[in-house]
Amino acid sequence: MDLSTGQSRPASRHWRFTGWLLAAVWLFFLNVPLATALHQPQPWRRILGVVALVVFALGYVLLFQWARRLRQLLLPIPAGRARVALLLMLAVGLVSIPGTGGDWLATLVYVAAAAVFLLPQWEALASVAVCALTPALASWLVPGWEAESGIVFAVLLASFAMFGVSRLAQRNGELQAAQQEIGRLAVAEERARAARDLHDILGHSLTVVAIKAELAGRLIEMDTERAAVEVAEVEALARAALSDVRQTVGAYREVSLTAELAGARSALAAAGIAADLPAEVPALPDEWDRLFGWAVREGVTNVVRHSGARCCTIRVHPGRVEVSDDGRGPSTPDATGNGLVGLRERARQLDAVVSVGRRPDGSGFLLRVHAPAEAR
Repeated sequence: MDLSTGQSRPASRHWRFTGWLLAAVWLFFLNVPLATALHQPQPWRRILGVVALVVFALGYVLLFQWARRLRQLLLPIPAGRARVALLLMLAVGLVSIPGTGGDWLATLVYVAAAAVFLLPQWEALASVAVCALTPALASWLVPGWEAESGIVFAVLLASFAMFGVSRLAQRNGELQAAQQEIGRLAVAEERARAARDLHDILGHSLTVVAIKAELAGRLIEMDTERAAVEVAEVEALARAALSDVRQTVGAYREVSLTAELAGARSALAAAGIAADLPAEVPALPDEWDRLFGWAVREGVTNVVRHSGARCCTIRVHPGRVEVSDDGRGPSTPDATGNGLVGLRERARQLDAVVSVGRRPDGSGFLLRVHAPAEAR
């Protein structure tokens, strides 16, 4: 299936050839009635027998290909059309009788096999039973026709083999559908991951840009030099955000705790929020350094955007990072948002825990990301 269009891709040339081979390999059972038709002394019997057998063989192969294609696509085989097709096959076999005589019974092998491939289980079983009993019944009703035990065995053998082929085609179709679904989910997950990263990167950067632009607007008439500095920082932040987006599109941006702490200091200062940040951070494994960096970024973005705080505190320990403020606190006991959802998904990959709530004294907001006890 083409994941971009949702349509099934055409089968490869190898598998199309294999499908024809699976159907045509059984046509050797028609050699006896064909030989009988070719040795008919009367031309009209010879022509009728040969033409009927050719039409029968061609119809069987086309019918098998049609049903096989539907099974590969996990589509149901229309029962009504299948019954009509089987009756037409049986009718063509009967038409060949003037040229093939009693050897027309070989066509029942194909009717039984097609019934197993096309019909529901109980209908297929009944059709096989009828085809297996027909040789004995025909020898009793038609003088000169002998009971063909070989035909009965061929009917049962072909039916059993076709049962295996039908199950194989169905399982192959299910496997292909499962592989397509896995591919679709992988693409969806990759898109979701890219969306989370872009949200986290741009959400933080654009928040700081908006705050600095607002500050520059207030200062432009009171302190033009300070306003010019803020405008210059807005330009630098915008360029950095553009660079981050380019890096994210090419290869996901590497986030580091040290860089995010420096960015947090700048963002909090621009928002007029006092920053209580650690002077140094402990050495951390790369994956935990990145996770804690994302936690600082998300926590500071929320402080700047929503908290109304006067002070933000960040603490980093070997096994956890905390971002807290003295603002209004979370609006709900279990605060959620796109950024927090992305942070929780990143933490889940390391079996870390993300907790959101108020500080121990009941005020403000606290975001904590900590490693499981066994990883500390």
